Parts: sequence; C-alpha cells; structure tokens
Amino acid sequence: MTAPNHRPLLLKLLLITGGMFGFGYALVPLYDVFCDLTGLNGKTSSMAATADKAVTDLKRQVTIEFLAKPDPKMPWLFQPQTRQIQVHPGEIKLVYYEAENPTQALMVAQAVPSVSPGQAALYFNKMECFCFQRQTLKAGEKLLMPLQFYVDPALPEQFSTITLSYTLYDVTQHSPAAQVAAVYQTGK
Repeated sequence: MTAPNHRPLLLKLLLITGGMFGFGYALVPLYDVFCDLTGLNGKTSSMAATADKAVTDLKRQVTIEFLAKPDPKMPWLFQPQTRQIQVHPGEIKLVYYEAENPTQALMVAQAVPSVSPGQAALYFNKMECFCFQRQTLKAGEKLLMPLQFYVDPALPEQFSTITLSYTLYDVTQHSPAAQVAAVYQTGK
C-alpha cells in the first residue's frame, strides 16, 4: 500500500494562503483609494484644488466649523484662529491655524484632516493647506498656518454644516529636517 499523495492539496493550501496574504497586504492602499474616491471616513484630498470653474451660489450658506487637536503624544499647542464661519458654496475663504512648539527641541509635525459628515469631504476643496507638508518648528517657535478652501456648489442640500478637524502628529523621528538639526546640534 502506497502513501497518499498530499502534494496537490499542500500546493492548493499554499496558494490560498499566499493569495490571502497578498489581499491583506493590498487592502490598506485599496481602502485609501476607495476613501479618496467616495469621501468615506471624511478623508479629503491630499492635493491642492483649483477654483477655475467654481461659481458662487449666493442663495445658500454653509456653516464651516474648525477643530484642532494634537495627538496625545504631541506636546504642541494647536488651534484654529476661527472656530466657525458662514460661506457661500463656491466662495474662496482663507483661515489660519496656530501652532506653537513649547518644548526645548526642534520638532516636526504632520496635520491629518478629517471632514464630517464624511460624504461632504468630496465637496470640501483645499487650495492651500498646511496639511500638504510637514511643519518644522524650533524650540519655543510659533507659526500661523494658512488654509484656503471653498465648498463645491454641487454640495447636496442636506448638508448645512461641515466640520473640518485636524489632528497633529509628531513625525520628528521620520523627518530629514530633524535629523539634520540633530547632527548640527551634536556635531556628529
């Protein structure tokens, strides 16, 4: 009596396992693309918008609320200068956020935006935003950071209030600017 040949079964199981691993690995980038396309999770575009064809809808007003919070591990002070404004869809507005590094060291931060309700993220267009690049502040330094935006006139009528929230993260360890500063300070 010969032993049964388990090689085909083993090969199938390895292929299934490899396929599952590949799918799991690709899931995060696919989810990010899906969120960018649909506005799911309130993700806004990470690219600057243009207002070439935006026509202001003077018949409507939308309330925009601005929130800011540093990550619990981020010691910076971070807040919007303006907490709330009324805008007409298509109207370009400029507001500022304030950041301060109260520590004794150079730090680098990255702001991550979120829009609520999530479906409104498709209609919130940032032309200029401090979230497009990392912000480097020396010890004790303060900075005013601009946000220029408009709300697309195609925003569905059901949305009368949009909340834009930023979370500020410490990315000092991952920043070339901080590495150069550390070398400069230590001389090594």
